Amino acid sequence: MSYKIIQKMPTVERIIARHPLSQKGEAQVLQDRKEVGAILSGEDKRLLFIAGPCSAWPSEAVLTFAERLKKLSDEVKDSIKIVMRVYIQKPRTIRGWLGPVNQPDPFESPDIAKGAEYCRDMMVKIIEMGLPIADEALFTHNAKGFAELLSWMAIGARSVEDQEHRIFASAADCPVGMKNATSGSIEIAVNGIVAAQHPHHTTFDGNQIETTGNPFAHLVLRGGFRGSNYDPAHVHKAGALFEKHKVKNPAIIIDASHDNCKVDGVKVSGRQSEVVRESLAFMQADAEYRRLVKGFMIESFLKEGSQKLESTTPETIDRGGLSITDPCLGWESTENIIREVAAARGL
Repeated sequence: MSYKIIQKMPTVERIIARHPLSQKGEAQVLQDRKEVGAILSGEDKRLLFIAGPCSAWPSEAVLTFAERLKKLSDEVKDSIKIVMRVYIQKPRTIRGWLGPVNQPDPFESPDIAKGAEYCRDMMVKIIEMGLPIADEALFTHNAKGFAELLSWMAIGARSVEDQEHRIFASAADCPVGMKNATSGSIEIAVNGIVAAQHPHHTTFDGNQIETTGNPFAHLVLRGGFRGSNYDPAHVHKAGALFEKHKVKNPAIIIDASHDNCKVDGVKVSGRQSEVVRESLAFMQADAEYRRLVKGFMIESFLKEGSQKLESTTPETIDRGGLSITDPCLGWESTENIIREVAAARGL
């Protein structure tokens, strides 16, 4: 292999010791995972609602968002289970900023040692507020120190066909959402779900292991190159594939962002609210849609929209909760759509 050593990484144990999760926090994560699984299985009739920034940066704004989301979560908890997106690693179509775990300051050189501490500290603080958190499993080698904090995990559209990510999902202790591929293929994602629900042999920490299989691996519909896929026809298609492959706990989360919120090929953050509203209407009119769809995901932050990350002009960046990656709903729109879902679920 061709590479150069940049720095020695601190051990995971050292990072955890510097940013420990309290016993109360550990118990909360276990309870949150149980509740999310119960929603996916249909035992808990609430809806799951995953909300938060496209990228969890900067931490000060992320924590402010978490404080607001926690207050809202307490108000709607009888009808909605809120999980906060704390996405610390970002897939890129070609190249670009890979998230705070790789580069905690996007205007300085990548520093994964600092990034690991930056992200663990932020995640622990949010959990200690009383909020469950979610992240995407992009760099599986970074899992230790983070995976035990998660109540929900995503396998992204670019990773869902990858064998390593499928095996990783099979070993995960929390429910895992498998996104449809960027092409829009639902079949690829369902194949990933089937793989994740079964055990596999692999190596981990110097041992050959057998994963247990994840009974709460489920589908996330996020649209594709050909357009959106949150309509009843796509949901019914997914349901037929679930039945064909005997998927356990068949469940779908509607990702209202990404290709589901594009207008004329351009992502429009405000369109996310309309996607959720339309999905609620489908749920009310269609029993199969209502049976399979267990919740929603949105990308949202303190401020509406996004800004370009210009490495040469860091002084111009708004650090007050405006996304530096994909455009997000602002706080007011986030609160409004969550309250709408809670009201509809209460009928």
